Amino acid sequence: MKIPYILSVALLLAAVPTNVSAHCQVPCGIYDDDNVIKSLTTDLLTIEKACAQIVALAKDPSANAQQITRWTVNKEKHAQDIQEKVLNYFLAQRLKLPEADADKAAYMVKLTLCHEIIVTAMKCKQSTDAANVEKLKDLLDSFAKEFGTKK
Repeated sequence: MKIPYILSVALLLAAVPTNVSAHCQVPCGIYDDDNVIKSLTTDLLTIEKACAQIVALAKDPSANAQQITRWTVNKEKHAQDIQEKVLNYFLAQRLKLPEADADKAAYMVKLTLCHEIIVTAMKCKQSTDAANVEKLKDLLDSFAKEFGTKK
């Protein structure tokens, strides 16, 4: 009686689709801070271009509805990618609570940067305001100085 039950549960679990992330949080050594920071920069540039395109295309929305939608989806995807990389790579794996009190100030700077980037990326999802894109650019520059190994 137990074996058919266990087998059916195992088959059911195998049939359930799983969500695969860009990084599995296994210490594989493949990912490094500079490569992830570079990909954040690519996401930012995509957001910047998407915002400009949406604003330009919105001058004639009925003729450009499809392109506006595509640029909006793309902009939101890249903003989400920034949030996920900061959350899943930097906050979950790279930022460690220091044991020495002297290192806590540097930890707080990095933690604050992570939070500001996540919130600003959310604001980039919500609008095409160039001020949000500029703030995200400045934050990512500071972030690269704090987390990057190549100066």
